[in-house]
Amino acid sequence: MTDWQIFRGTNEPHDGIARLPPPQQWRAFDGSPPVTAKLPTWSPVDVVRASFYQADPQVLDLVNAALYLRRPLLVTGKPGVGKSTLALAVAHELGLGPVLRWPITSRTTLKDGLYTYDAIRRLHDVSTAKEQDEAETDIGRYITLGPLGTALLPRERPRVLLIDEIDKSDIDLPNDLLNVFEEGEFTIPELERAARGDQSSAHVSTADRGADDVVVGDGSVRCRAFPFIVLTSNQEREFPPAFLRRCVPLQIWPPGREELMRIVQARLDPDISAEATDLVVEFLRRRDASDLATDHLLNALYLTFHAARGGGDREQLAQRLLSHLPTSATGT
Repeated sequence: MTDWQIFRGTNEPHDGIARLPPPQQWRAFDGSPPVTAKLPTWSPVDVVRASFYQADPQVLDLVNAALYLRRPLLVTGKPGVGKSTLALAVAHELGLGPVLRWPITSRTTLKDGLYTYDAIRRLHDVSTAKEQDEAETDIGRYITLGPLGTALLPRERPRVLLIDEIDKSDIDLPNDLLNVFEEGEFTIPELERAARGDQSSAHVSTADRGADDVVVGDGSVRCRAFPFIVLTSNQEREFPPAFLRRCVPLQIWPPGREELMRIVQARLDPDISAEATDLVVEFLRRRDASDLATDHLLNALYLTFHAARGGGDREQLAQRLLSHLPTSATGT
C-alpha cells in the first residue's frame, strides 16, 4: 500500500474516500441540492464476497486511478477471475453503500439504465378516478430510476455501479453511454414536461430496494460525486475507440498458484491449504486446456474435503467436479 491509494485492498472498511482530492476541473460536477436519503443495508452474502476479495498491486493502482480521474473502470478477463467482485470490494471497503447492479443483455438500452416510466399504470389510475380532480397528478410516482440513474443522483460521496457484461450489449449502447459519462447527468422528458407546468419537482423511486424516494427537480438528474463505475467484459467483442478513451482499462488475469492458495486460505480454511496443494496443481493443469474458473476449484475443495471426512473417495469426486461443474455466473 502507498500513501496515494484510497482503495487499499485490505478488506477492512475505512473512511479513506474522504481523502480523495478534488477532481480535475473538467470532471467536476455541481448537481444540487444533495440527496441525503439513507442508503439501504448490505446483503450478508455481498458482505462475505466483498470481504474475501484478493487484489493484486496492478488492480489497486488502476482502481485508484479511476477514483482519482472520475472515470469508469473497464475490467476485462475470463469468467471467474473476480471482475464483478471487485466492485463489491471497493464499495464495502470505502463505505459507499451496496453496489448498484445493471446486468446487460443484447436488448438493453440506455433508457433501461436511467429510468422507467409506467405509462400504463398512470393511464389506469386516471381512467378509474371518479372525478378528474381525483386523478393522480404527481407523475413522479410512475417513474423509477434505474441503476445508472440512481448512481448519478447528487450525493456527496460516489455510489458504486456495476455494469455487468457490457460486451453482450447491442452495438449502439457503448456509444450511447458516452454523453452520460462525460456530462454526469441526464434528463427525464416526462418530468421536464411536468416542470413546464405547475410541478417543478417530483418524488421518484430508485433502484435501491426499500429506500426512500428522492426529489428530482426540473426533470434533470446531475451528479455531485461521479460514481465509481465498473464495466465488466468477457472480451466477446471490441468497443469503439471513443468509448475506450473514456475508460480506465484493467485486464485481470487468472490467478497463479500462490494467489490461488491465498484465495483458498481466505475463503475456506487456512488449515487445509497444505492438503489442497495437489488439487490446486491439478486445477492449474486443467485450466490451461479449458475455461475452468476459480469457482470450480473452490467448489471442488469444499465438497471433496467434506466427502473425505465422511469417508468418500475425495480424489474421484474432485476429478468429476473439475471436469463437469459449469462456470459460476457470480464469479465474473
